[in-house]
Amino acid sequence: MHSDTRLYPTAFNPLLITPSRPLPKKIAVVGAGTIGPDIGYYLKSALPESTLYLVDVVEAPLKAAEKRLFGYAQKAVEKKKMTPEQARAVCANIVYTLDYNQIKDCELIIEAATEAVSLKQRIFAAIEERVKETAIITSNTSSIPADRLFLHMKHPERATVTHFFAPAWRSLPVEVIRWERVSPEVLDYLFWFFAKTGKSPILTADAICFVLDRIFDNWCNEAAYLLNTASAGQIDRVAEEFVFAGPFFVLNMANGNPIIIETNTLQMEEGTHYLPAPILTSVDHWKTHRPGTEVRMSETVLQQVRDRLLGILFSQSFDIIDRRIGTMEDVNFGCQVALGFRKGPLDIMKDLGEETVTRIMERFRTERPGFPQPKKPVSAYQDFRRYILIDEQDGVQILTLRRPQALNALNDEILDELLSVLRMGSENPSVEGFILTGYGTGAFSAGADIGKFPQMLGDKTASMQYAKDCAKIQRFLDGMEKPVVAALNGPALGGGLELAIRCHAIVALKNARLQFPEITLGILPGIGGCVVPYRKWPQGAAVFNDMILSGRALLASDAAGIGVVDHIADTYPEMIKTAVQMARTLKGAIRRIPDAPVDMPEIRIPEPPAAGKLPLSNEAVAIAAKTIREGAACSSLAQALEKGYEGFGEIACTQAAKEGISAFLEKRKPSFQQ
Repeated sequence: MHSDTRLYPTAFNPLLITPSRPLPKKIAVVGAGTIGPDIGYYLKSALPESTLYLVDVVEAPLKAAEKRLFGYAQKAVEKKKMTPEQARAVCANIVYTLDYNQIKDCELIIEAATEAVSLKQRIFAAIEERVKETAIITSNTSSIPADRLFLHMKHPERATVTHFFAPAWRSLPVEVIRWERVSPEVLDYLFWFFAKTGKSPILTADAICFVLDRIFDNWCNEAAYLLNTASAGQIDRVAEEFVFAGPFFVLNMANGNPIIIETNTLQMEEGTHYLPAPILTSVDHWKTHRPGTEVRMSETVLQQVRDRLLGILFSQSFDIIDRRIGTMEDVNFGCQVALGFRKGPLDIMKDLGEETVTRIMERFRTERPGFPQPKKPVSAYQDFRRYILIDEQDGVQILTLRRPQALNALNDEILDELLSVLRMGSENPSVEGFILTGYGTGAFSAGADIGKFPQMLGDKTASMQYAKDCAKIQRFLDGMEKPVVAALNGPALGGGLELAIRCHAIVALKNARLQFPEITLGILPGIGGCVVPYRKWPQGAAVFNDMILSGRALLASDAAGIGVVDHIADTYPEMIKTAVQMARTLKGAIRRIPDAPVDMPEIRIPEPPAAGKLPLSNEAVAIAAKTIREGAACSSLAQALEKGYEGFGEIACTQAAKEGISAFLEKRKPSFQQ
């Protein structure tokens, strides 16, 4: 299970990189057409105090871009994602210009013009004439290799491709291309910069179409070739088993036919099997349906379309991995966060099994000769970690939960993977301890996925067992001989907080917050949250009561005041450095959770109970309070944890839990009746 250190020689978690320069104060985006303004809006949203220069050679797109950016900001205010003051800051200091001379002091310039090598090269020449030698220049291209774009630059070492995905202001991934002449310092900086500003960058080799467009464009092209077998609507319906919207629906949205023609023509350098489907040149709009609509077809047609779509998806995934264009981790991750796949292609292979994947690839070889086939056994493409990035500093492993599309929320797969990594590290004499942190700047972990729990509502025994099963990693942490320090890079909520408090120390950024919001769902924190805080930090009992019974959030500074957080860090590097030092200090001196009853102050329940303005269930709050009392009175930690599981099972049988979980799944506010 090794990630590709050729692509990632410095770090897998980009925020572990020490940048060689600060965040830019002046940025330019060249090209105000389709994606340029969206890139600009992302940059200004992330860096509202910066000055953005949006450059084009025609006035009309600049006017349209100004209107678009203002519209984005207004909509963000209406949806309460920004305050009016924040929106004004985002829209301020934007220069819409026809004059390249205005970008002379910019530290980062992103070209987003039409996909034409000669045009882009002329733009780079114009930029280089004006900017400082230290300025970084990138190109947003989906398909053209960097070694062709920057061929004639005076300083190609400061240039590479940074490929955004639509909508660029919201879509998480950015492909950053490692090519032979870009300097390691520039590549490291861009990798860090995008993560620092809220993106999820992935590094790829310099191949035609890189990683994700190679998959998407061929998925669409193959769909077009299938039109002699099925209609566009039927093909889309089959595809929806794997993606949220079928290829023809997406092509209609993006006016994507010319893009597929262009990129697949470029890929024909690798073989004529990449020939664009001829029908793409003669159709402007595909007749399809709203995703989720039922479409009739025979089982034979369904199976043929399904096999071909999976064949091209697997073929491209195998090729990318075998040629080391991208890692298995990034292929799987990127397809989900950039292309709308419900599961990554390697997850789909895992679900289908090796025999079925082999059958699909043999059929694909027959029907579409020339396309890449796997160069290793299919099982070899499962040997990777889907969610955990592993870095190392001074003998301490830094484990990063990478699921930013869900604010690093925990699911069974993440917990199993994390437990496996901790077990291996515990047996490795070169590993002295561990840091556990979340990916990016959004959250440590936004909690635990509800998973299978809704199916268990009303069944006390099954719900108790569910809580116990979810607590495997917490129980392992309790008995570990090597220290684990939680580094809270953002909010730790629900199950995420229950994971953090079982670590042997906690370091947090000053903007982190700790919260048990379960009571707002009609349930309680059942994998230690009602027990462990009272035993580790009894002086904070009244605060924990408030957190569990009313969902109150605790700021990192307040958590430090009652001993929950051991150190508050101003910056990410300080947080990691302190956590590493703490892990080394705790070696052989882990502070265990006390194995004795806790003297509890009186638990006072407000009448009526509420979480802010949200009325809570009296019944649910009463069960949570009883669970806290009974857990505190137990003579051992093991007995107290059992009381926590019991409380979770009991509350799962209430009307409050049914209403709270239903409201969450339906994305509405709950209305508790008792």
